[in-house]
Amino acid sequence: MDHLSFTRIYLSSTTSTNDVARDLAARGAPEGTVVIADYQTAGRGRLGRRWLAPPGTSLLCSLLFRPTPGLESPPHPTDLTMLCALAAADAVEKTTGLPVSLKWPNDLVVVRGESWRKLGGLLAETGVSGDRVEFVVVGVGINVNVPAERLPELAPDATSILAETGRETDRDLLLDQFLDGVASRHARWRAGERPWAEWAARLATLGRAVRVVTPEGERHGIAEAVDEEGTLLLRTPDGALHRIRVGDVLLAH
Repeated sequence: MDHLSFTRIYLSSTTSTNDVARDLAARGAPEGTVVIADYQTAGRGRLGRRWLAPPGTSLLCSLLFRPTPGLESPPHPTDLTMLCALAAADAVEKTTGLPVSLKWPNDLVVVRGESWRKLGGLLAETGVSGDRVEFVVVGVGINVNVPAERLPELAPDATSILAETGRETDRDLLLDQFLDGVASRHARWRAGERPWAEWAARLATLGRAVRVVTPEGERHGIAEAVDEEGTLLLRTPDGALHRIRVGDVLLAH
């Protein structure tokens, strides 16, 4: 099966690469369109949060996926987020040698003993017409050459490749590695191989005592597993198993 091919659109500055990709999708842009920006004035993460990055320091891009002709199943946002997360983690490791793990549901982290620092994140958004998925946009942000002294401006737990390795990284090379990984994983996914098992095995979250902040409140317990839809299974001290679809995970100390 042919690999996904990419059309790259480079922007010096934009509101959000996801916004641009969604607009292009609505106007008929093909699958494989990639929007890359040096700076976002209104970048966003999950749950409406802002995504901050100093100009020219990070990999900020969004990929457009569409239903595969001849296949009845629509593109699944969870599967696409999983395969993009794995491709992003592998790209950092191959380009820099820095080991990268994943944190449920969509963060790239560097594990430091009993703590982790956030290196990047993903945000999937879906375009729907009636009951049909027309497209999925997956946005990716990775802190690449952000100096250590600028990290507190981004988030309390932020890190960057520069801060971890002491070396600047070629963002174009990192992007090339990432897109190569997406293409190969996407081909396997279209052939029926789901990314769930590999994604679950890469999660630093599992087996840890955590607290999970959800729209319904906060729960404490052991992050026991994730199901094939990406739902977190949390075992609370009373022995109950809770299925959590939306939330933030923090290590319990």
